[in-house]
Amino acid sequence: MPPPSDIVKVAIEWPGANAQLIEIDQKKPLSSIIREVCDGWSLSGSEQFALRYADGPQLYITEQSRGEIKNGTILRLAISPARAARQLLDRIQSHGIDARLEALKELAKLSADPTFATEFINMDGISTLARLVESGTHFGEMLAFTLTAFLELMDHGIVSWDLISLSFIKQIAGYVNQPMVDVSILQRSLAILESMVLNSHSLYHRVAQEITVGQLIGHLQVSNQEIQTYAIALINALFLKAPEDRRQEMASTLAQKHLRSIILNHVIRGNRPIKAEMAHQLYVLQVLTFNLLEERMMTKMDPSDQAQRDIIFELRRIAFDGDNDPSNTEKRKAMYTKDYKMLGFTNHVNPAMDFTQTPPGMLALDNMLYLAKLHQDTYIRIVLENSSREDKHECPFGRCAIELTRMLCEILQVGELPNEGCNDYHPMFFTHDRAWEEFFCVCIQLVNKTWKEMRATAEDFNKVMQVVREQVTRALALKPSSLDQLKSKLRALSYSEILRLRQSERMNQDDFQSPPIIELRERIQPEILELIKQQRLNRLCEGSCFRKLGNRRRQEKFWFCRLSLNHKVLHYGDLDESPQGEVPFEMLSDKIPVSDIKSVVTGKDCPHMKEKSALKQNKEVLELAFSILYDPDEALNFVAPNKYEYCIWTDGLCALLGREMGSDLTRSDLDTLISMEMKLRLLDLENITIPEAPPPVPKEPSTYNFTYNYG
Repeated sequence: MPPPSDIVKVAIEWPGANAQLIEIDQKKPLSSIIREVCDGWSLSGSEQFALRYADGPQLYITEQSRGEIKNGTILRLAISPARAARQLLDRIQSHGIDARLEALKELAKLSADPTFATEFINMDGISTLARLVESGTHFGEMLAFTLTAFLELMDHGIVSWDLISLSFIKQIAGYVNQPMVDVSILQRSLAILESMVLNSHSLYHRVAQEITVGQLIGHLQVSNQEIQTYAIALINALFLKAPEDRRQEMASTLAQKHLRSIILNHVIRGNRPIKAEMAHQLYVLQVLTFNLLEERMMTKMDPSDQAQRDIIFELRRIAFDGDNDPSNTEKRKAMYTKDYKMLGFTNHVNPAMDFTQTPPGMLALDNMLYLAKLHQDTYIRIVLENSSREDKHECPFGRCAIELTRMLCEILQVGELPNEGCNDYHPMFFTHDRAWEEFFCVCIQLVNKTWKEMRATAEDFNKVMQVVREQVTRALALKPSSLDQLKSKLRALSYSEILRLRQSERMNQDDFQSPPIIELRERIQPEILELIKQQRLNRLCEGSCFRKLGNRRRQEKFWFCRLSLNHKVLHYGDLDESPQGEVPFEMLSDKIPVSDIKSVVTGKDCPHMKEKSALKQNKEVLELAFSILYDPDEALNFVAPNKYEYCIWTDGLCALLGREMGSDLTRSDLDTLISMEMKLRLLDLENITIPEAPPPVPKEPSTYNFTYNYG
């Protein structure tokens, strides 16, 4: 008989004694289990002790977390969190420098444990650490461990950041502003300031007064990518929390300090590959920069505003050199109407009405004026080229520019907050001070080119814009490193190439609707589904590495999960780093019998998505989250590294449970494989005559003594 599910067999260590092998009854109070363990070693005062994990982060075990203990786990008897917190607090305030350093080193390690952190904070430990920093008497290693412990304790969210004093902020800002400061101290100081800005509105103003943008930009020119990452993260935090009326001012300051060119030369084009956290911070900076366009994007044009109307007059003047306007008002009005029609506005009489829809609002007019002034030859060529075409084939510049601006805002998600975990930055946007406008100028030329290639008329406007959207998104997906590279990639993605790509991607949905073909598809489908199922299970047997959710500043932690070859047990366990190949079963200490699995849930239904309120709004993480619910009331929580792995694992787990595989990847694979199989079965045989009767069976050979000479 299998052991009861509430009995867990573990080993418990104590320094200088043989380990105890005991069975923990999960129904018994934790205090009575600790008492029994202490009695085994003749230790008195069991209330002064607690159990911790012997491996990994060595977290304390509480009544709430005891359910996570698995069979075969090695535990350690240790002094209780309250006793440890009191001892460390006393040692930190001792006069011996060596004793104080050792205490701070141990505190920095223990502070990541929420149980210990709660006890230490309740003893006013954070105030003690803050006073040590404010005194200015700590340097080097001692200061680094103090800051590490402070940051870890604050990251638990037990106390508010608003309690931080101004003198503490000034001291931390001083470390950032010092030209020569220890790298570990600088890292932690930048991280503390970032957390202050993100977690407290009042602290944002204090930090903004103490930290100069110029000093932060100086930290981007070092060779240490971690320092660069923390510096950009703090710039992003200041940018994100700045009042709306100050963001443009801050953007101007960053431009004057050449932030973009420094990032381009020292980070993007640096000698080191860009790590995931740096890529995320560059993406955040890109999003926040584009979000400065939101105000213009959502501003309607006021037809009665003469300054705004003058911009439209300027567009007309540059295109047609209309300095010598006729004096007659009627003639001038008729001429203007004709010119506005040639410029491609929908409303020829009052083109200001074209800019009353938001988005794109006034942003479209800004883009058009930039093109007309900075790329005048291109602007005039596009306008005059279309004005000389037949009426039905002219490409309406004004209408195209407005629709293109709206489309680019959608593609680049202007106005939306950055997603946690997203690293989708584009290097080319860091190569020009006016990257948005230059991007528009490249794309408006693409619209004109595609219009000609499609031989489009006014009725084809939406079709042309759909093709342009596809061209732009495909080119952006290739991550061009400069605007010139973008142009060359767009040249390669001509209309004929888009048609070819569409044709190759289309799963031959045509010509497969006749009853015999449908019947053939239905017969083939079970074989293909079984093939896909085997592939998913084989991938689960190979296993996958998953990242543990946690604080982005802490070192990334990983765990690995794989299915046993007989498909009966899931093995999993923690890893120190991302594996470079297959992880053997021996390294995976925990397991779940497949027979114990009750269900697989995804997205918002996952326990780890319900627990973390901040993640509820995180679309990226939600789309990759899934959990295994198993007996008695346990859950194993996953966040897949990408959409492909998410589909593989959710499909494989559904296949294990005998349920339907419903992912997008399964649908795609099924369509592809059925299409290929049917093409093979329906393949035309050219120049081959199929006989009416089968061929005759040849006579038997006279002897069977034939061999093949391999020599």
